[in-house]
Amino acid sequence: MINVTKTELPPLEKYIEYLQTIWSSSWITNDGPLVQLLEQRLQEHLGVEHLIAVANGTMALHCALKVLRLKGEVITTPFTFAATTNAILWENLVPVFADIDSETFNLDPDDVERNITDKTSAILAVHIYGNPCYTEQLQEIADTHHLRLIYDAAQAFGVEYKNRPVLNNGEISTLSFHATKVYHTAEGGAIVSDDDQIVEELKLMRDHGIKSEQEVTIPGTNAKMNELQAAMGLCNLESIEKHVERKKKIYEHYKKRLNSTEVRFQKIVASKYNYSYMPLCCENSEKKERLLLELLKIGIKPRQYFYPLTVNYAYFNHNRDHVADRNNLKNAIDVSRQVLCLPSYPSLDMKIIDTIIDLANSVLEDT
Repeated sequence: MINVTKTELPPLEKYIEYLQTIWSSSWITNDGPLVQLLEQRLQEHLGVEHLIAVANGTMALHCALKVLRLKGEVITTPFTFAATTNAILWENLVPVFADIDSETFNLDPDDVERNITDKTSAILAVHIYGNPCYTEQLQEIADTHHLRLIYDAAQAFGVEYKNRPVLNNGEISTLSFHATKVYHTAEGGAIVSDDDQIVEELKLMRDHGIKSEQEVTIPGTNAKMNELQAAMGLCNLESIEKHVERKKKIYEHYKKRLNSTEVRFQKIVASKYNYSYMPLCCENSEKKERLLLELLKIGIKPRQYFYPLTVNYAYFNHNRDHVADRNNLKNAIDVSRQVLCLPSYPSLDMKIIDTIIDLANSVLEDT
């Protein structure tokens, strides 16, 4: 089966070199030297002031929401991975869903503003497929209405908007280093902020709030990255530029050869992009379903990222008091029904990509 993504692993001998240092010290967790080294190198690579490595991207979201002491409602997108919405619910906050822009697939700033009430405390925006949100408009809205602004940048590793690291927007940005991401530490994630006070509290929060052996200052959690994850991350950082360049070639090849009039692509607004995914939208959702089935028949498994919308998850059926009316989510509904992410990873053979393209063109142009 050719999946939508494939975990790219570093040379085994390189990973073993790092493992030998772990074995020699027996320091495997609790802010070890490799975690510290990885944080330093990622800060330099990504152009950010502070980066805190954590166990996974979901914990990054939890800590980001917790550290700002939010209450009430958080405006977010329904067109995202489950973790974005679930993190809001786990922190006993109310997700309020705004519509997306039909071209970028990110939150529509105008609809965000329409959904603000006296209960709104924050905006949690997502850079979908790594494509930057319209950050200036969202910041202006947050400032005008005195709201906290957080970015779920799970897929936006190394991305820039107007020649500035996209991670340097909002009060906090979170990253996922899951094995399916363009850059990974097997599992893992990170939190980025330029606020020194927030950073210090997050460092305490990820380790149970422990300040010293005798002092626990806040009710924290266990969100620490371990040394095995950091070793994987240090290895993969050496090859990230090569992998992104390969994914760029794959992305451009898809766009050049997918010539059906039924297809449209996400509008990319990044000045530097990482080509995390290869989403296409089929104007005819029935043809999209047929394409999905035909690809599965030949052992190729694309994914419908993100269908269904998180607002349509079963657990919302029990309490819809604070969920935005689905009729106000037209763009999100349309895109979720039309979108299909095709396989894209550095080691994917171009012959397989051409097979996918030929089948897609045939199915979508079939009357």
